[in-house]
This record gives sequence, structure tokens and C-alpha cells, in this order.
Amino acid sequence: MNENDPKFKKIVDAADGLSLGISMVVAVLIGVGIGYLLRKWFGYDWLFWLGVFWGISAAVFNIYKAYAKQKKSLDELADDPRYKRRVFDDDEDDD
Repeated sequence: MNENDPKFKKIVDAADGLSLGISMVVAVLIGVGIGYLLRKWFGYDWLFWLGVFWGISAAVFNIYKAYAKQKKSLDELADDPRYKRRVFDDDEDDD
């Protein structure tokens, strides 16, 4: 850990990863709950599985959003001049 990093950087990073896991579980549980209620109200068993599908789809979408956010952050670092790859000319035989 760099001394310039904030004091609680590890905790914030861990909480960010934990929030992704929690959002996945919550998305699936909400989908299951909606499917259960739809099945109970309308009497069709396939509505439960539709809710499960919606929940899993929402969880996958949460993963995609987290991936896109992380990729954007890494792309910004790649464009930073401090991290650009330097090419040095080692051709000393030009005499």
C-alpha cells in the first residue's frame, strides 16, 4: 500500500466488492419474489420461472455495469501520460 493512498482504501475497496455480491443476491431474491407473487395471483407456474429469469438477468446486468465501470477507470489510467509506454531508441550503430 502506498503512503499516498487514503487511510481506509482497503476497506472501501472491500465494501465495493461486497456491494456487488449483495446486489446480485438481492436481484435474484427480488426476481424470485416477483415470480412467486405472479404465480400466486394468476395461477400459472411458468410465471415463477419468469421471475427467476428476471432476477438472474438483473444480477448479470449488475455484473456488466461493474465491469464497464472498472474498464472505464482502467482506460482512463491507460490514457494518463504517467503510464504511457515509452519507446527508446537503442540504435547506437548510426556512427
